[in-house]
Amino acid sequence: MGPLRSSLTESVLCRYVTGQLNQFFPDEQPVRTDALQAILPDSLARLAHCFSHVRNKYFFDGTHVVFNHLHGDQYAMLLYWLSHDAHRLGLGEATASKLFLLNKALHGVDAFYEVELPSVFLFVHPLGTVLGRGRYQDHLLVYQRCGVGSNHDIYPSLGRHVTLHPGSSVLGQCEVGEHCSLATESLLLDKDLPAGSLYIGNPASHRIKPRSQPAAIWRL
Repeated sequence: MGPLRSSLTESVLCRYVTGQLNQFFPDEQPVRTDALQAILPDSLARLAHCFSHVRNKYFFDGTHVVFNHLHGDQYAMLLYWLSHDAHRLGLGEATASKLFLLNKALHGVDAFYEVELPSVFLFVHPLGTVLGRGRYQDHLLVYQRCGVGSNHDIYPSLGRHVTLHPGSSVLGQCEVGEHCSLATESLLLDKDLPAGSLYIGNPASHRIKPRSQPAAIWRL
């Protein structure tokens, strides 16, 4: 994997994000550019690792990982990593919260900074998507209006190569095996899903089909 090919240099990107944060949240605790600069290299390294697994010319051109700050899915992923790293590396709850809320405001993504998304995941038009405190593994593919959340304070566990198609949700005590997919508008509630399954429907009426191939978007 070659170096990250970014639409903005690190210093300009840092000022860009900081400017947005302080415009959206003009309180008495402005986010300092130097503070964000301290975590940006870590976040970009995580982003580059994610993008290097994506089979799409807008993410990886065959030689370089590509990042464009005006590509909504890519910027949403960066803001998640920044919020997570702000929390992990001790920048404070206010900065982590502002980064999380900026992502929510710009992209409609609710992925709280304490949520541990995997090292390889991909947002695709993730408007209205809420990713709660479940357990996630690599090659998670998430579309719009998806939900991962609790039922009676119990959260699901998702294996590798799980795809959540538009409008699908996984709630409660669920063990989702690897290479599984939830069809559009499906709801999996308090039910385990064996590895290699396509789940279609809801608790009242559903069917499960075999699914053997990973999503074509991934470089394996």
